[in-house]
Amino acid sequence: MSTQAKVFLTPEQYLDIERQAERKSEYWQGEMFAMAGAGEPHNLLVTSISAQFYVQLRSSVSRTYAHDMRVRITATGLYTYPDIVVVCGAPQFLDGRRDTLLNPTLIVEVLSPSTEAYDRGRKFEHYQSIDSLKQYLLVASERVHADLFTRQPGGQWLLTAASSIEDAMDLESVGCRITLRDSYERVEFSS
Repeated sequence: MSTQAKVFLTPEQYLDIERQAERKSEYWQGEMFAMAGAGEPHNLLVTSISAQFYVQLRSSVSRTYAHDMRVRITATGLYTYPDIVVVCGAPQFLDGRRDTLLNPTLIVEVLSPSTEAYDRGRKFEHYQSIDSLKQYLLVASERVHADLFTRQPGGQWLLTAASSIEDAMDLESVGCRITLRDSYERVEFSS
């Protein structure tokens, strides 16, 4: 039986390690958690949704980041890598490295069987504490389905769901509309 004590890292130690690492890790309460790689459906969805944002936002002040933009949730101390982040207006970063965003407007997570419970549950709880966050979009990778959570004036979150390939999601927080047809265009589901 091992009696070794866990080593807890400060956020600064985490960032020093993470900025040199080959693989991404989340950080929370002194611990680093390695992130698993994603399969083809997940990657295709991230790419096609990011492309829709790019086309619609290219002449605006909004910016879209896919895969590798770390987000720090100041209120809870979580550092994480959403699949897609959109920020409207001037992005605010933790420091001059410009690799840790503080003010996302929209976060998109593509769900996989291993992450769905976390993305819908505890991770969403963290995200809700971000004052700048207006919408949170969850996109299924094993079937055609998307859930959009929109922050209401009283702090409640309104859910809008879409399950038909003909559906579209209005992302008013960033001034975009994404279609499920374009999002799932090349995605093949396993039987």
